[in-house]
Amino acid sequence: MRVSKGVAGLVMVAAMMMAAMSPRALADSKNPADYPLRLHIFGRSQTSFYYHRTRSLDETQGDGRANLYENGEARGLDFNYQCDYKVRASFGYETYPARWKKQGKQLVVLLPVFGQAGKFFTCDFNADMKDFAYAEGRDGMRSEPVAEYKLWMQRHDYDPEHGKDVPVRGKGGEPSPMPPQEGPGEPAPPPPPPVGAPAPQR
Repeated sequence: MRVSKGVAGLVMVAAMMMAAMSPRALADSKNPADYPLRLHIFGRSQTSFYYHRTRSLDETQGDGRANLYENGEARGLDFNYQCDYKVRASFGYETYPARWKKQGKQLVVLLPVFGQAGKFFTCDFNADMKDFAYAEGRDGMRSEPVAEYKLWMQRHDYDPEHGKDVPVRGKGGEPSPMPPQEGPGEPAPPPPPPVGAPAPQR
């Protein structure tokens, strides 16, 4: 059976479109529109590795804590990663575009290459999702119930998923601190010890 050049061309175009819509293609996308979620990184520890001869950056490995904004709610997560570039904590209320690669387990995050304006890279974050949100207060990190954090977001018109990137307070529109420092939240649990670390002495 002979296939005309026109039909063969259409088949090729369709195959290319399907490849462009694949998760792999989305993971490599540098278009923020492909990343509907937002990630606020509170802090991270990080180790950089360099090529021996050229002293150029090879990769970075690290872990940290963040809040993921999804469906109008914030949930805390602990994460670890291995990236081609350095990862920076969020500045102020800054959030990074993200999407699920493996639902509930792994995120693809779109991050800026610092020192190179307009350049971005993607990195996979392995996520340990929590049933609470993280918040910063006078005494450091603490946990907040998701419902209470959402109420705070609504009161201060804060929704980074939809471009409302800075919470406001009162009629003057002044920036509002992260969920009220006088709130009833519990101190954040300590991070798990590194693999192979000795058990704590009692």
